[in-house]
Amino acid sequence: MTTNSLRSKKEQANAYFVKEIMDSLPHELLFRVYDFAITHCQRHDVEKTNRAISELINALNFQDNETRDLSTSLLQLYQFAQEQTRRGNFDMALQVLTGLRETWQELFDNLFRTMPAAKAN
Repeated sequence: MTTNSLRSKKEQANAYFVKEIMDSLPHELLFRVYDFAITHCQRHDVEKTNRAISELINALNFQDNETRDLSTSLLQLYQFAQEQTRRGNFDMALQVLTGLRETWQELFDNLFRTMPAAKAN
């Protein structure tokens, strides 16, 4: 395979990935970031795990009174998970991240069960 054909295949894969991300619903993006963080935490990759957690932190909403308390609590958990990875305590960080992902999954499953139209939006 030539360098140009490899580059072309990589560009096609990147274009597909970008389209997939752009077409994702917000909760699907949330799960993608969690999955990325969890995968790299399992691999003991501090940099990539913390980069993903930083994305989760950046998505928090402190402006809205209704979400401020939740965002503050999530921020503390995310910062704790980041600190644990920096200390090499990946099991604890993994426990936090998987627990939060499972909680979000349960929340969205319940939401979609009670509001079927919400899944289509």
